[in-house]
Amino acid sequence: MDYSRYQHLLVEVAGAVATVTINRPEVFNATNDVLHRELTTIWRDLAEDPEVRVAIVTGAGDEAFSAGGDLSDIGARAVLHAQERFEAVMRVMREAEAIVYEMMNCEKIIISAINGVAVGAGLTVALMADISVMAEEARLTDGHARLGVAAGDHAAIIWPLLCGMAKAKYYLLTCDFIDGREAERIGLVSKVTPRAQLLPECLAIAEKLAAGPQHALRATKKSLNQWLRLGGITAFDYSLALEMLGFFSDAPAEGARAIVEKRPPRFG
Repeated sequence: MDYSRYQHLLVEVAGAVATVTINRPEVFNATNDVLHRELTTIWRDLAEDPEVRVAIVTGAGDEAFSAGGDLSDIGARAVLHAQERFEAVMRVMREAEAIVYEMMNCEKIIISAINGVAVGAGLTVALMADISVMAEEARLTDGHARLGVAAGDHAAIIWPLLCGMAKAKYYLLTCDFIDGREAERIGLVSKVTPRAQLLPECLAIAEKLAAGPQHALRATKKSLNQWLRLGGITAFDYSLALEMLGFFSDAPAEGARAIVEKRPPRFG
């Protein structure tokens, strides 16, 4: 498999394990239009790669897994002509949907090594992984409500199953940050580890799984994912539609400005 076409994903295969690095460290691995699109296709490429049995996904550098959507892209969409804005938002919707479904449908085990801050589409990748290992010092938040749109990227399909409805509502409504220790305590991630041990721990897990019975492991993943299909898909599709509807209001542009200017947003 030739992964050289990827502009913002660095893929290294060693033995039966592929390590995928989200590679925009100069902007904390934020997802611009190119990276967002690449996160829809990488999982199918990994699934079709005969050399790969397990994939690890992480972020470049020490500070971020992925800091979410590139705020400059959000601002640029806000000033587009109505038809262009509609087409841009529909493209984002299709890609956001594809990231979730492609990770679910990839028969190979995906491990996320959450090395730093994880927000937005990056958080989708971190939590939709089959096994998530988070550095103690890392922090995550679903910041959609802070931006002025519904939490649609992945939260409705997975958070209630991972940490329960009470915690899901609290953190999705308040947008409070959660560090690695708290994320593990409430069940949002599989394991927590000191940052220095994060990748070695993920590699140890990946190698163990790569040496295991692949049919049994993949069948187990498919079986467990039926819980997501039972009700989670309906909630996810609904939340994603509501999120995209929110991008036709003035709120996201104000939310993005407030984040850049480090001030509370002034929503109408």
